[in-house]
Amino acid sequence: MKSTKKRATPARLSLSVQYAVREASLPTRVEVRKWVRATHPGAAELTVRFVDAEEGRSLNAQFRGKDYATNVLTFPYAREPMLNGDLVLCLPVVLREASEQGKPAVAHFAHLVVHGMLHLQGYDHETGADARAMEARECEILARLGYPDPY
Repeated sequence: MKSTKKRATPARLSLSVQYAVREASLPTRVEVRKWVRATHPGAAELTVRFVDAEEGRSLNAQFRGKDYATNVLTFPYAREPMLNGDLVLCLPVVLREASEQGKPAVAHFAHLVVHGMLHLQGYDHETGADARAMEARECEILARLGYPDPY
């Protein structure tokens, strides 16, 4: 007997994944899409860009006033009627941190995409309570994706 239930149509996701650097350990577009969807199943228009240290440093200096490359930068543009923003991940910083923390690069990339996606949705870690809430949400999402607690 055939089910008469209609399947919900997934919300539209327009995702551009940009590789301004080349490295075998970079995540695939499919992986990035999976991490984005796990964090935000709603309608979204997003760009995820992987950059070198020079571009990462320049963007961090220009938009945050900090003269160093950081792991992930988040540029939110809108939350309604659909999520709209950019994530920029700095390859050398992400790879260095993964090595220092003894974790696979793919796990650290997943964590930082989830982290950035939560920032786009309004999460922050400015206070202890906010940080705990954001970290708990990150751990929940990463566990569903099969990754260990990043903290």
